[in-house]
Amino acid sequence: MTSAVITQRVLPRTKAVSVVLVVSAAALTALAAQWVIPLPFTPVPITGQTFAVLLTGAALGMRLGAAGQLLYVGVGALGAPVFAGGNGGWEVATGATSGYLVGFVVAAGLIGYMAERRQDRTFSTMFTAFVLGSAVIYAFGVVGLMIVLDMTLVEAIVAGVIPFLVGDLIKAAGAGILLPGAWRLVGEG
Repeated sequence: MTSAVITQRVLPRTKAVSVVLVVSAAALTALAAQWVIPLPFTPVPITGQTFAVLLTGAALGMRLGAAGQLLYVGVGALGAPVFAGGNGGWEVATGATSGYLVGFVVAAGLIGYMAERRQDRTFSTMFTAFVLGSAVIYAFGVVGLMIVLDMTLVEAIVAGVIPFLVGDLIKAAGAGILLPGAWRLVGEG
């Protein structure tokens, strides 16, 4: 059984509202990408992107969440400075972090699907959904690192997963508090 996601509960689902939500998801991800902590031992920086990706997926649902991330990646690939550190362009979109960008679209869709099935209503289910979404992003990111930088699987995991585990667990815990709390505010949970 599917259920409305939080944005459907508080906003009418019209085409105009859907467009605004998709653009807002892309914009939030672009803003979160500007919060960058470079790591000297990996081409992948710490950013706020994954939190924005997963949060917007949960808030918008499968289709609109994935569409927001597809818009983000597309606009960045066309040259808008929306990727980490104000970068943009085809070279960045197909570079070392390309797998993560593809993973953003898939993960937002997955989290949105889970939210449509009420997995955004309790701490434990939202935390689990965010961990799964992060795993999807990692999987695509690792494959991207292996292809683009010719890394071995172990090298790609060391460079593209291990440094981010603690931060992503903290983000998952934040989402586990934020979304169920938002549902309680609107009178459902």
